[in-house]
Amino acid sequence: MEDGVIHLRTPLARGGLVRGQWGRAIVLALVAQAVFLFALISPRADDFSSLSLVTASGAHPFQVEIAADEGSREKGLMNRRYMPADRGMLFEFEREAPVAFWMKNTYIPLDMIFIGRNGAITHIAANAEPLSEAVIPSGGPCVAVLEVNGGVAAKIGLRVGDKVRHPFFKP
Repeated sequence: MEDGVIHLRTPLARGGLVRGQWGRAIVLALVAQAVFLFALISPRADDFSSLSLVTASGAHPFQVEIAADEGSREKGLMNRRYMPADRGMLFEFEREAPVAFWMKNTYIPLDMIFIGRNGAITHIAANAEPLSEAVIPSGGPCVAVLEVNGGVAAKIGLRVGDKVRHPFFKP
């Protein structure tokens, strides 16, 4: 100390480590946190269940996430920017009743397939508009709703009355 001024000579005080080693450490910590959070919110392979849509052209296999509780049904496919072509989400309900969905915070177009207790398709809402808050009604009682990428129902020739094969449905 000379003339009442403290001269700081450490690399940290001069900003060397903040920009160098400390900066890299902070960036690495943020990247690690992002990877960890992505792993938490991304579905794992064991989070999927096999399901088939049976049309006049045959059985079309899908791997679906199951939304069987209030929390997972409320979240659904919100905030996803991509879904592989053979994936979807099956919303299971305790009892058969009319339901309604919307596309709030959902960034990909979806086909919503409404399904009765025996696995028969009761209604199809094709290509629901991303981010729309318009209500999409089931058109009658259903016990489940399958969401797949928009356009899939038309591509495989899915029609009302076709069947969904999955352990949730009673034959």
